[in-house]
Amino acid sequence: MVGTAMTSNVKRVIAYHASRLKDKSVDVRLKSIQELAKLPDEDSLTALQQAFQTEADPAVKKAAQEAGRSVFTQLKSARSGE
Repeated sequence: MVGTAMTSNVKRVIAYHASRLKDKSVDVRLKSIQELAKLPDEDSLTALQQAFQTEADPAVKKAAQEAGRSVFTQLKSARSGE
């Protein structure tokens, strides 16, 4: 039961930061990317991929790419450790 509640909370945090990737402020988008990079989850990876594909600002696009690589690596490591 605790695992399900924790998963639900993580999903909510991811959804919050994913929604902020559309904010007008570059700083808000960069902060959300940093936060998503700390959450190795398929939903984080999806949000970062979408940000990379649609982002116009080069710094934000690069940050999304780097964070996406980090999340991908973390997910890959977690899977191989299972």
